[in-house]
Amino acid sequence: MRVVLDTNVVVSAVLSPTGSPAEVVRRWRREAFDVVVSEAMLDEYRRALGYPKVRALHGLDDARLDQRIARLRRLALLVEPTRVVTAVEEDLADNRVLECAVAGEAAYVVSGDRRHLLSLKSFEGIRILSPGAFLAVLDADEAPQ
Repeated sequence: MRVVLDTNVVVSAVLSPTGSPAEVVRRWRREAFDVVVSEAMLDEYRRALGYPKVRALHGLDDARLDQRIARLRRLALLVEPTRVVTAVEEDLADNRVLECAVAGEAAYVVSGDRRHLLSLKSFEGIRILSPGAFLAVLDADEAPQ
């Protein structure tokens, strides 16, 4: 199963190792699903992790941030979106998430963005779930039949 992680999920996972976003990342590392990224998504992850307020919380320097992004690039499925999506007018970065999901044939987008992405619920058959709801999907898939 292919999944796109919104920037807020990646940042939250770095900031709090105990929350649902961090558990989503742990499950990815245990190969419960594949993460799909694009260069635009990787750039957005790096930009958000580099914001002064965020950096003050995680304490990572530029070299460590670059290492994390390089690791994501290496471990995720890198796609190059060819279609422009304009589903979210209020936040253009959210459209990059959807473009990545379409290009990568993702089944899910995992996001904490209640105002924009989560309010869509789905986009062209791609379900958009909060980290907690996505973990429930993974748990249901792992449950004995």
